Amino acid sequence: MVKSSPDLPDCIYENKPILVTPNAPTPNHYLYLSNLDDQKFLRFSIKYLYVYKKGVDIESLKSSLARVLVDYYPLAGRLRVCKDNEEKLEVDCNGDGAVFAQGFMDITSDDFLEGSNWPNISWRKLLYRVDCKSFLGIPPLVIQVTTLRCGGMILCTAINHCLCDGIGTSQFLHAWAHLTVNPTTIFLIRPLHHRDILKHRKPPSITFTHPEFTKTTPPDSSCFDLTQFFQSQSLVPVSLTFTASHILSLKRLCVPSLKCTSFEALASHTWRCWIKSLNLPSSLSVKLLFSASVRKTVNIPQGYYGNGFVLGCAETTVDELVNNNVHHGVKLVQEARTSLTDDYVRSVIDYLEENRVKPDLRATLVISPWSKLGLEDLDFGEGKPLHMGPLVSEIYCLFVPVVGNVNSVKVVLSVPESVAKKFEYYMYDLCDEESKNENSM
Repeated sequence: MVKSSPDLPDCIYENKPILVTPNAPTPNHYLYLSNLDDQKFLRFSIKYLYVYKKGVDIESLKSSLARVLVDYYPLAGRLRVCKDNEEKLEVDCNGDGAVFAQGFMDITSDDFLEGSNWPNISWRKLLYRVDCKSFLGIPPLVIQVTTLRCGGMILCTAINHCLCDGIGTSQFLHAWAHLTVNPTTIFLIRPLHHRDILKHRKPPSITFTHPEFTKTTPPDSSCFDLTQFFQSQSLVPVSLTFTASHILSLKRLCVPSLKCTSFEALASHTWRCWIKSLNLPSSLSVKLLFSASVRKTVNIPQGYYGNGFVLGCAETTVDELVNNNVHHGVKLVQEARTSLTDDYVRSVIDYLEENRVKPDLRATLVISPWSKLGLEDLDFGEGKPLHMGPLVSEIYCLFVPVVGNVNSVKVVLSVPESVAKKFEYYMYDLCDEESKNENSM
């Protein structure tokens, strides 16, 4: 059943947050951001939350952070609008530093873990809020280390999405952890800063229609707008863990006519259950957008920590998605993934050069997979985390790794309170789905 976790007590700060700057000279220049980096829908920070059984020495964390920022110096800079193009952003690599806050909370790690399956808005207390008038004023990297009554530690990080994607954030965090444990060693992967490899062509050549951005439904008064619907609803977080057995049951629905990956099966299933629970008009065109790495597709070198993903787009009607089994959605997801060729990626970059637009979210579920990035293995010397996940639950859907079980995935998102129980029921109603499939074969 849908539950909620208890509110956390206030966080006590003995001292004001500090700025941790690189401990050696760094290049002072303006870093170009690619069109994949400075998209309007990425102008926020990716917020991770880690819980550790035993805390790490704070001074060691600060020292290793100052060292890692020498190599990842753009994260110690500040975002700004380009002087010659107000539509684009760039990084002023000025070495101003990352925000580092230290607090104490009167709970134990076990207290937190008891309610960790249900994200709570009070978790925001675990990340220092930088008081700025605009997104640009917030430093690209904000960190809070909260010590607990039991000697444990909660680490929260906010990393600007315009500078890093999920792979990039994982690369940075592991570099920081590596230097904390081994302060005199070098990185296993050297960071690659320059984003010119994903620069637009001159002149731009848009060779695809890009349904992830274009609105295919006429924007008239009869069009159902999910964005407006969600804004009018009271949303609650839902966190559902899918074991290897659950995912195998989903994949069996596509055998023998279609083989699929775990992501394809779970993404299709989540999309279908989400749409089904919302009880939308049957003729409405609905989309699934999911982030897909294109590092191999366009031969991005190892060490690149910028945004190296584009959005795959599957599209169908409510009727076709809901009244077919998971097989239908899986096929659409596979077709969307297959379409993400080198030519397509270059066309996306060129499209964004001429159209500074956001994705079409009017009747759309967005999925971001975190489950294969190694985020759950982050070890600063006192062991791997007891919990890893997002700081807050949003309407974007996250596939989060399950600590201690590499084959399980946690589905985290917020849905209208009125449909939360229905959504959870559909998501776990796997046996009934498999039975229907067997009867139809």
